[in-house]
Amino acid sequence: MEQIVNKVAESGIITLDLEQFYPKGEIAVFDMKDHLFMGLILKEKDFRAALQTLDWEQYKEKNVAVTCSADAIIPVWAYMLVASYLQPVAKEIVFGDEKTLVQTIISRNLSQIEAQDYNDKRVVIKGCGEISIPDAAYMEVTAKLRPFAKSIMYGEPCSTVPIFKKR
Repeated sequence: MEQIVNKVAESGIITLDLEQFYPKGEIAVFDMKDHLFMGLILKEKDFRAALQTLDWEQYKEKNVAVTCSADAIIPVWAYMLVASYLQPVAKEIVFGDEKTLVQTIISRNLSQIEAQDYNDKRVVIKGCGEISIPDAAYMEVTAKLRPFAKSIMYGEPCSTVPIFKKR
């Protein structure tokens, strides 16, 4: 009887799943529009009063995107004030919408990769997972690993698209 050999397992390919770099925990959006007079104008006294009475515990341990969905001019200090309230309770605070928050946290998490650990390794950047990963994350990890990896592929170890190979 012929023995079945798992060539993928023996190939020494390292699979890198970008889902592991996705923000952990719940995502919330703080929209400045909700605290503007008529949804358009920031009145400092009213804005400060609204922030003081807000239940900030609703953001406890959440990844919070701070944005303004209204076409309003928001002074920089207003964003700073919101950050000062969020900082003690939120897990992460990012300026921008939910997409920006996800990309920023993934990028921050990818920066923790020790690219030298992939020196002369064959790497597959896993595609098609449970979570939608921003395209920018695939570009970022490719640029980070390229100087070190022997090869970089996209997909699954059994079916890959070649991206880079050292000559």
